[in-house]
Amino acid sequence: MAQLEQFTTPVDAVVSRMRALDAALPARDGVAVFNRVYLAVTQAVDRRIDTGSFPDARAAITLDVRFAERYLTAVEPPGEDRRPPACWRPLLQFRRHPGVRPLQFALAGINAHIGHDLALAVVDACRSLGCAPAELEDEFDRVGDLLVSLEERIREDLMPGPDLLQIADPLTHLLAAWSLERAREATWAAARALWALRELPDVAVEFTDRLDAAVGFAGRMLLTPLPD
Repeated sequence: MAQLEQFTTPVDAVVSRMRALDAALPARDGVAVFNRVYLAVTQAVDRRIDTGSFPDARAAITLDVRFAERYLTAVEPPGEDRRPPACWRPLLQFRRHPGVRPLQFALAGINAHIGHDLALAVVDACRSLGCAPAELEDEFDRVGDLLVSLEERIREDLMPGPDLLQIADPLTHLLAAWSLERAREATWAAARALWALRELPDVAVEFTDRLDAAVGFAGRMLLTPLPD
């Protein structure tokens, strides 16, 4: 796919929606904790696009926006006929639980967004751009690399200090049980599978539902309330 010389990005629109969420939610709210992380991710991707770090700017923007829209649709106030995907329900249910730590909220949001939303966003972007997932692999990898670096920053910012986080702390074991890198690899495989199933809509729906449920189960485990 050739890079467009001029392309009007809708990234500002999703950034505005994230900022509106940030302004509306209490700082300790679980969605707010993840939203701050994801806002930083989206702004970082936008800066990388502006500086030419993505060879195909149109593809990168399309993937970035489709990805963000799935998150925003899930967590913004739902309509009467819409229910959030299973992967987001644990965070929405436990968002104000006093026994869940900020780092857990952030990782549960990342789990839902990477494990479920990103696979579907790749398919959404492929349909919009008229391409196969293989043609988006570079953009997928570059966004994934940025997410990994930001996950490290999240752990640094939200992790309790070494004097508080001991080997016996249950949070230590929760963190060891989940890996963004593994989630990212599984997501790429899921995106390719969904694309291959596009001519079998019933099978694709079943696959998507099972993926959603599995990611939601992992998110529920990440949000296990812990003692102080």
